[in-house]
Amino acid sequence: MRSIRPLLTAASAVAALTLTVTACGPSEENAGDKPSASATAQNPADKIKIPADLKDRLKEHGIDVDKWRDGEWRNWDRDKWLREAKDFVNPIIEDLWDPDRMRDAERPDKPVEEEDISGDEGVTDPTPAVVRARPVSAKYHSNAPESGKVFFDGPEGSMVCSATVVQDPAHPGKSNMVWTAGHCVHKGKKGGWYRNIAFVPSYNDAALSTADLEKASREQIAPYGVWWADWVKTSDQWIAEGASTGGAGAPYDFAVIKVTPEKGGTTKSLEETVGSALPVNFNAPAVPKIAAMKATGYPAAPPFDGQRMFQCEDKPGRLSLKAEQPTMYRIGCSMTGGSSGGGWVAQGSDGKPALVSNTSIGPSTAGWLAGPRFGPEAKAMFDEVSKKYAGQ
Repeated sequence: MRSIRPLLTAASAVAALTLTVTACGPSEENAGDKPSASATAQNPADKIKIPADLKDRLKEHGIDVDKWRDGEWRNWDRDKWLREAKDFVNPIIEDLWDPDRMRDAERPDKPVEEEDISGDEGVTDPTPAVVRARPVSAKYHSNAPESGKVFFDGPEGSMVCSATVVQDPAHPGKSNMVWTAGHCVHKGKKGGWYRNIAFVPSYNDAALSTADLEKASREQIAPYGVWWADWVKTSDQWIAEGASTGGAGAPYDFAVIKVTPEKGGTTKSLEETVGSALPVNFNAPAVPKIAAMKATGYPAAPPFDGQRMFQCEDKPGRLSLKAEQPTMYRIGCSMTGGSSGGGWVAQGSDGKPALVSNTSIGPSTAGWLAGPRFGPEAKAMFDEVSKKYAGQ
């Protein structure tokens, strides 16, 4: 099976859907050691913004700020790949994610064999029937305003995931928080934090064809702007155990991103900008109590191309990878790599929609998806980020 996590290569994308992760890997045309044409022309050194506290943290790790501005972020030597939770840094490089770079940050997932999965030690329901993903109608902002794409760089190039704008209790109505999968921000056991992490709400809002996107402006591709991560948190379990194949760490494969707009001059939050944000249910209901779950994402592996938004809706079942770990939700769905991190929504006890999971893993045959059930670990992670920025 293949995971939907971004494997940092084709494998990066694999983790997204095979008992691998669901994110997409780097594009060969836009490998991590090659700056985009526009980034080179505009000289990222003149565009980057590095707050004083980030400069200090970079220096602590022997990273020269000026060299980072000139492209040092492309250095993926083991000592330069920051791993620990406290080490995350993500200085803004304006216009790095230009239309070409965003469009090209796609690559099919690498399949993972079924025997790589731990197996059904706990309660696992029968494999669900395939549910064909349906395209979300344009404009996406009218039909799924909280959804968008996450872009990031790893050792082997640029990659993508999906994500959801979520409510922040510390800033009611003015959230700057985004929910995605852990493998979309951190490689897990054998790596560290990805770089240049940015969120684009309602990417390709008008559902333009791939051919039309080649001529589209940045405003058409990213009508609500590009929002950079200025802090990210994933679970300790994902950092310690996560892997791009076999489902390791998948029950804890979640992350929250605190974002800020790439372009200054706006006082509007992300939630105000897109006009919506979903609450997160950290006491997600058991499978028998859920009539249906809806998963949203931007699948990129064939037969999809990562440029359009899709959804699957199905009654969930259970998937257990290890008896001692939480059981995951599973639904039938044909979405492929790139949909990793996308939100799963179900009605709460109040009858209103809430985020209850995110796409984590799936099989190479792309017949189903599985996501973690949010519990105390997810809540502790979320609360830490919310409280960190409560006074700002």
